[in-house]
Amino acid sequence: MNLLQAVILLVAAGFAVLVVVRPKTGYMYGRWALILGVAIVMLLPFVWLVCAAFKDKSVINEYAFLPPLRQISSRTVNLDSFRTLFEPQQTTQGPVNLWRYVFNSLFLASTTTFVSLILWSMGSYALAKFRFRGKGVLLTYMLASMAVPGVALLAPNFAVIYQMGWMDSYKAILVPAAVSAFGIFLFRQAMTAVPDELIEAGRVDGCSEFRIYFQLVMPLVRPMSGAYCLISFLGAWNSYLAPNVFLQTQAKLTLPVVLNQFMGVYERQYGVFLAGTLLAILPPAVLFLLLQKEFISGLTSGAVKQ
Repeated sequence: MNLLQAVILLVAAGFAVLVVVRPKTGYMYGRWALILGVAIVMLLPFVWLVCAAFKDKSVINEYAFLPPLRQISSRTVNLDSFRTLFEPQQTTQGPVNLWRYVFNSLFLASTTTFVSLILWSMGSYALAKFRFRGKGVLLTYMLASMAVPGVALLAPNFAVIYQMGWMDSYKAILVPAAVSAFGIFLFRQAMTAVPDELIEAGRVDGCSEFRIYFQLVMPLVRPMSGAYCLISFLGAWNSYLAPNVFLQTQAKLTLPVVLNQFMGVYERQYGVFLAGTLLAILPPAVLFLLLQKEFISGLTSGAVKQ
């Protein structure tokens, strides 16, 4: 029996005694212990990622986390993976460093999120608060289109983009992502909860439909907007298939595509790949910390039918 097993056995025995002597206190500490255990299990992959990013490539597969204290040195734990990651890559257009790929990903993710937020919310406002012929058929068609996998549309999308001359340009990624049935339906569920009386009051006061949309409706669906921004940004930031298919110039590639290049057929630089992955999760993590309150509120927005 090693030290860890002895500690676990001792804690379990102490908990059993506490449950017998003081059941209420024992169950309270038991819940906290369960939550702590689940948190540790969920954080272990991130701890492993951090350790693997700093380990030398010669020992990356020898230890689950970091080497023992007596073996930690510049030969086992160093910044070689990060140095390789930040070295400029030689291309036909000249050297390209990592920050160019980070900027490309930030640009595409931010632009996609902003443009789709405007278009999706405007379409949802029309579907939620306007009555017109064919509305039910349009909603049915939108919901049915969500059942079609995105990969199945890759070939026709490629043909259309090629014929329009958008290959190797960001328009091939931004335009198809500007509108989505999922986003429109998501916003529509939240906008149905906006009182019709409030919109009618705005019209009586002389507000235009755009002013009602921007100043009355959008502030009321702010939780859904925050949740959507996080979902959309994360999806665009992690997008791999579309940039890999439509972008051809090395300097225009995004971070996920470039990181995958370190896992080639003849050479697999696991340490560099994991170091890049560690850096790639920072922007979505920061965005989640900024929007976590709106994200949690937006999860239940529109869940109850009015």
